[in-house]
Formats: sequence, C-alpha cells, structure tokens
Amino acid sequence: MTSVGSGVGEAVLPDVYCYTDQIVNLVVVGNPSDSNEFVLIDTGMPRSDAQIKDMLQERFREKAIPRAIILTHGHFDHVGSLAALLEDWDIPVYAHEKELPYLTGKEDYPPGDPSVDSGLVARMSPMFPNHGIDISPHVQALPSDGTVPNMPGWRWIHTPGHTPGHISLFRDQDKALIVGDAFVTVKQESLYKVVTQTQEISGPPRYFTTDWDASLESVKKLAALKPQIAVTGHGIPMSGEELSKNLSYLVANFKRIAKPDSGKYVN
Repeated sequence: MTSVGSGVGEAVLPDVYCYTDQIVNLVVVGNPSDSNEFVLIDTGMPRSDAQIKDMLQERFREKAIPRAIILTHGHFDHVGSLAALLEDWDIPVYAHEKELPYLTGKEDYPPGDPSVDSGLVARMSPMFPNHGIDISPHVQALPSDGTVPNMPGWRWIHTPGHTPGHISLFRDQDKALIVGDAFVTVKQESLYKVVTQTQEISGPPRYFTTDWDASLESVKKLAALKPQIAVTGHGIPMSGEELSKNLSYLVANFKRIAKPDSGKYVN
C-alpha cells in the first residue's frame, strides 16, 4: 500500500518536519538552519531505510545521523526500518517501558482484527506483521520524569490504548503535538481514504487498537493540552481552529466515530 503523499515532506514548524513513508508519517525534530543535530521520531515501513537516509541527507546536507530515535510505539509501520537503520547508526532508541517487551523480542502484538470495519485496510489487517522485534542493545526506557532525551522543551505523555506503551510528544512553548497513533487525521481503515489521504479526524487505527477505554482517556488527555498543531502517525497535519474543533468533536463523539461497534478487542 502507498498514498499520494508518499515521499513528500513538510516543515510544519521550522524544526518539525513531517515525512510520509507510503502510508505512515515519521517526524524529524531539529532546525537545519541552526545545526545538523536532530532526533528521529519513528522509522516508517519495512525496507525504507535508504529512502529515510536520503531524506535526512537532503534536509541536513552533511552526513545525517540522528542523536536518538524516539518511538511512539512498536507497530510494524512505525519500526519497519529500525533494525536496518541501526546496522549503520550506533545511537540510542527510547520508548515507554511498557513497550519494551515488543522491542526486545519478548512479546508479539495481538493480530489485526478485520471485523472492526468494512474498509479494505481493516479486512487486510490480519496479514500485517504483528511480531515484536529485538533491538535490545539499543533500546531503553524513556526517563520517568517525562523529559525526552536530546529534545529540550519537549515532554512525553503516556497515551495508551492503541498499544500499552504508546506515547505522544508535546512542547508547551508552542503547543506542538506529535501524536503517533493516539488519534489520526485519516480514516485508516479505508484503502481509498488512505491512498488519497482524505483528511478527517479519527480515532486510532481500529484494527490494531486493543483498549478502547484507555484510548478515549488518551484522546481526552491530548485535547486538554489545547495543541495548536498536531502531526499524527497517519494523515495530514492539522492545526489552529480546525484542530481544536475536530479534537473537541472526536472527544464528544468518540464512541460513534472512533470505537467500533464490535470486535475481538471491543468490550
């Protein structure tokens, strides 16, 4: 699968760059006009390591190696190129402690649930990789005080539901939010909407979300921050009044527009 936005990057802020790899976004935090130091948030789809390196070289010109990699969670489309990148990069990887079992080869994620939606992506989800990976030599838990290594001014927020250790990143100074999949801005279950990147507020991808009560609380937590711009794991970034109205709408109508009526992970 891919989308019309694949291979396209956008500087949503001078130091926040959103890059689309097929159907998923990864984020680069660092201002190339100030320095060549940056942090990579998530690592996209499998076999995209060369493409990611080319993107970083183009943005930062010199040999571009991040100071660290921060993972919002460990699903295949967010860590797909991680092991390949770490073959060349001797750098630390940070994730929430509850996500570590899936990043150290100890546990696999539950398989995709095709019954949550009639969309083709949802129906294909049992074929998506759900196995954990083992990057034990590199990965460690994020600091318990909420700080993010090599990202001054940012803090991580535990936003479980989609996965047990899912996190989002927030900068209080300008209310910038890197969401991961706590909510997204495309109906990820629909192949047509994924391919065309039709923008609409949505909950986390239904087929891989296993705790809907926690997911609602996570969306409420993020909405309470009143973000001014949000870069989600899937879909086009959203900002300003449009973001505020859509987040309020998502919270108020979560059970109708986000949570599936039935499914193996639904209460």
